[in-house]
Amino acid sequence: MLDAAVRRDPAVTCRRPNAMYAARMKADPKPRPNHREYVEVLRGLTPEQRLMKAFELGDLSRDLLWAGLRRRFPDASDDRLRELSVDRIERCRRLTS
Repeated sequence: MLDAAVRRDPAVTCRRPNAMYAARMKADPKPRPNHREYVEVLRGLTPEQRLMKAFELGDLSRDLLWAGLRRRFPDASDDRLRELSVDRIERCRRLTS
């Protein structure tokens, strides 16, 4: 949860994802000691490799979402889990648009 001073920051009230991200980083900076090296590695990738990395990250995100839903709703069918995952993704889209 963001503290009151950060919530008053205009960037936090803006619905643009980049502004919200910047406000969160200012409020609670997470140490990222290898970030510079990570960015350099990404810059060294070919466009095809970057696209494949994006697909891998998308697959990882989906797998994590499904694992969390299976843990929260252990008796749910695959169809129900699919409905829940679509609902969660739609909620995220509404928050960032």
